[in-house]
Amino acid sequence: MALSAIEVKNAKATEKAYKLTDGDGMYLYVHPNGGRYWRMDYAFAKKRKTLALGVYPKVSLADARNRRDDARKLLANGTDPGAVKQEQKAAVVALVANSFEVVGREWFEVKKKSEEWVDSHSGRIIRRLERDIFPWIGSKPIAEITVSDIRGVLTRITERGALETAHRACGDCNQIFRFAMKDGRAGKNPASLVSDEFKAQDQSHHASITDPKEVGRLLRAIDGYQGSFVTKCALRLAPLFFVRPGELRKAEWAEFNLNEAAWNIPAERMKMREPHLVPLSTQAVEILRELHALTGSSRYVFPGARTNVRPMSDNAILAALRRMEFAKDEMSGHGFRAMARTILDEVLQVRPDFIEHQLAHAVRDPNGRAYNRTAHLAERRKMMQQWSDYLDGLKKGADVINIDSKAA
Repeated sequence: MALSAIEVKNAKATEKAYKLTDGDGMYLYVHPNGGRYWRMDYAFAKKRKTLALGVYPKVSLADARNRRDDARKLLANGTDPGAVKQEQKAAVVALVANSFEVVGREWFEVKKKSEEWVDSHSGRIIRRLERDIFPWIGSKPIAEITVSDIRGVLTRITERGALETAHRACGDCNQIFRFAMKDGRAGKNPASLVSDEFKAQDQSHHASITDPKEVGRLLRAIDGYQGSFVTKCALRLAPLFFVRPGELRKAEWAEFNLNEAAWNIPAERMKMREPHLVPLSTQAVEILRELHALTGSSRYVFPGARTNVRPMSDNAILAALRRMEFAKDEMSGHGFRAMARTILDEVLQVRPDFIEHQLAHAVRDPNGRAYNRTAHLAERRKMMQQWSDYLDGLKKGADVINIDSKAA
């Protein structure tokens, strides 16, 4: 006699396991622990076998009957439904074993050991994979990943302004696919087909130093700069503010409140025509107080060399960098922004939207509205102090996480 849905629902556990028969070999097996399992007994090649059809209530009575009917069709065609199920399970296991994340982690361990990566470098690579790649395509079989899949994950990175990170992530994917192709787990490398779309920023335009060790060398060179004191202060503050060069050189003392550690830049001087607030670290305030003794009576924080009524030349920072023997394709005045954006994102792991706010990029809330200048102010203050402290460590030659595109 066939079971009813009510009978199945009301089946209670007892001290001993028991069966509720439905027909054609199918029954509900009720375990003493309360578990209810669909089973089907059948004979194949003169051997008695049992096929698991699922667990109630995840598999309903109707679903179990459909699975039983499918199994009986296989039997009618001379096929063992148990063997088919084992083959399907093996196929699923193989897909999971060859997922992009599994292969990616295998590649990572092999490379880390064979190339003797330092912990800081390997940590940066695995964090990038875990944050920007695995959540989106990690569960997909590596052989089934398409060019569109790769382009999609890399575009997500570029949309937050982290172009260098997207370039490095593309390189990681490239190496993972080549690794998988060696033993046949992947037949193609879709990452290689999009690499031109996610190249590193053109270093001839807004050239920037983003390797922490080289940043330390730059900071030490700035401290040793023998030119104008005003220019030297501008050089020291540029990495702490990471504003646009024009916003820096045209800074006015009236915009600063050193007691509250804030620089309020008016909308008319901002590229996006929105007022911008720069929280000041203790290091920045100290430099500004020292400079105030010299230029505090003038309008501009960084007055020109020949007159106080105009700001410093737009060539002053560039000329100072060249004087310190940093070539035009190595570092620019605008490069302090790329330096901060890259290291805050890749090394210090600061939330991308905090960085974008501080760069005065257009960042909108979930409703599409532009955030105001004080958005995430507490977090940005913390970030700016963390950044200044990190730069102090680089300047002193502290052990840092190295960004090396060749090793990536």
